[in-house]
Amino acid sequence: MRAVVYRGVNDLRLETVPVPRIRSDELLVKVAACGVCPTDIKKIQYGTVPPPRIFGHETAGTIVRSGARVRRFRLGDRVALHHHVPCLDCHACRHRAFAQCAQYMRTGITAGFEPAGGGYAEYVRVMSFVLPGVIPIPAKNSFLEGAMLEPVNTVLKAIHRLAVLRGDFVLVVGQGPIGLLFTRLLALRGINVVATDLLPTRLTLAKKFGARSAFSPDAKGFVENVSRLTRGRRLDAAIVAAPSDSAVRLAQKLVRGAGQVLLFAHTRRGNKTELDLSTICVDEKALLGSYSSDLTLQKEVARLVFSRQLDVGALISHRFPLAQTAEAIRLAACPGPDSLKIVITDGGG
Repeated sequence: MRAVVYRGVNDLRLETVPVPRIRSDELLVKVAACGVCPTDIKKIQYGTVPPPRIFGHETAGTIVRSGARVRRFRLGDRVALHHHVPCLDCHACRHRAFAQCAQYMRTGITAGFEPAGGGYAEYVRVMSFVLPGVIPIPAKNSFLEGAMLEPVNTVLKAIHRLAVLRGDFVLVVGQGPIGLLFTRLLALRGINVVATDLLPTRLTLAKKFGARSAFSPDAKGFVENVSRLTRGRRLDAAIVAAPSDSAVRLAQKLVRGAGQVLLFAHTRRGNKTELDLSTICVDEKALLGSYSSDLTLQKEVARLVFSRQLDVGALISHRFPLAQTAEAIRLAACPGPDSLKIVITDGGG
């Protein structure tokens, strides 16, 4: 089969590799669509993991082979995959810290080499321990919608970490695909979203996705605008969905006492910034992080996406064939005014 193999920093090669062999408790899935995720981009650009690997974890496709011991699925089923699944029993899982579970940290989907998601290939092997995360795609829905379940899950998990109420004001910094998902999901919960981005086209989209207000962080009177919107109360929470240290400091300033600042995009190890720690201690402002997904939210995520209450199709701006994965990665890493979610697809819907 064809696969895009990571051979080193910014070195992706279309190669011919063996179709993965499955065990009796595993699945083989023909990939139809795989989203390009910033976490994979960082691994490719900065070489944070050793090659060779086949990346891609926002994957949907068709089951073409099923192990003899697999009972829940059938050949021909259209499915969305989930490459990280916690054990639900360890100390971390009992605290609902699923991303810290040792089993969760293992990648359960591969197209060859060290398991790394494998979605940038024609076929993937789905291991037994991640089968609980496999979701059937209804006939009325597309593979593209299925491939979006994983990123939607990560956003919904982060929102669940916030102690916000209907009518609260929440700042969402960055209105790329992830920021727009935050904006829409918060708006569906009756939250007043204040959206910011440097690109005017994305500010327009943010309003369509339900933001009460959307403006550039460079706009004159930004702080005053936030104060006016909240009637001087300041923000109840802020979500930093762009890797900007200055945005973290501004968010910490703009949230009210006992408000929350959640980091979603600061995933590179070693990044440091200065904060006034008294705001956390005396003003009781919480600084939170959220990373990856929550298996227990899969049904809710599927309902939101497959009912199209959350229209993920509106986020997909570009589709690339497998052979052009490197080009897709470059565009996703340096988005233009008209680019949002980038998906690798065989052309199927």
